[in-house]
Amino acid sequence: MQIDIKGDVVDSETGQMFKWFGMQNTNPQAIQEQLEQAGGKDVQLNISSPGGDVTAAAEIYTMLSQYPGKVTGVVQGIAASAASVIAEACDHLSISPAATMMIHRSATRNEGNTNDFSQTATTLSKIDQTICSVYQAKTGKSRDEILDLMDKETWLTPKDAVDQGFADEILSVNNKAPQMVDSIGSIPLKNKVDQFMKFVVDQTNKNEEKSTINNSHDNQNHESYFDSALFKSKLKAIKGEKDGNKGNY
Repeated sequence: MQIDIKGDVVDSETGQMFKWFGMQNTNPQAIQEQLEQAGGKDVQLNISSPGGDVTAAAEIYTMLSQYPGKVTGVVQGIAASAASVIAEACDHLSISPAATMMIHRSATRNEGNTNDFSQTATTLSKIDQTICSVYQAKTGKSRDEILDLMDKETWLTPKDAVDQGFADEILSVNNKAPQMVDSIGSIPLKNKVDQFMKFVVDQTNKNEEKSTINNSHDNQNHESYFDSALFKSKLKAIKGEKDGNKGNY
């Protein structure tokens, strides 16, 4: 059975929102469901992700590490940041000759006073130590070596990845490698996801109430609302956009 590790790595609720928009993502609930479906049989991960939520990645890493069947993986395009953590759960990891891996220190968005920033720095340092342990287990490198690579935001070619132990082999590809365009993006702020999900639930309830009153379910009204200027304006607000300019997203 093949499991895709594609798009942003996000928590399960954010994954629901991404799915609603038809956006590719990797989240713990989806991976758990696919592993349960696999029923202990061998699985292969097809990996091409810029990373994302480190907590979600840790949860997925643990699921894969504890899975009773053999877990192999192929880095098809990119395994960066949190996605590289997931990749290291594979019993055997191949990397396409056209692919790349990237490791770096954890990062976050924050606001507050000096105490808040001091606490954030301490937390990030502890997360770095945890991520370092994952890379150590795969590569056999020392903690100082791994932390140095993370500190430099290290990009690994297929040869680099194999030589340094992050991957086990370069995949043999007989046909032409696809054109690769890499982008390290950002994922939505959690409070924006909460706003969106509340909005969808509220609007769905209103549509159901209207449908009950009319004693029918008018799909056309439902679809026309979600294509309306009001819906689009709410969607822009959720994304942090104003007058065509993107905010913190």
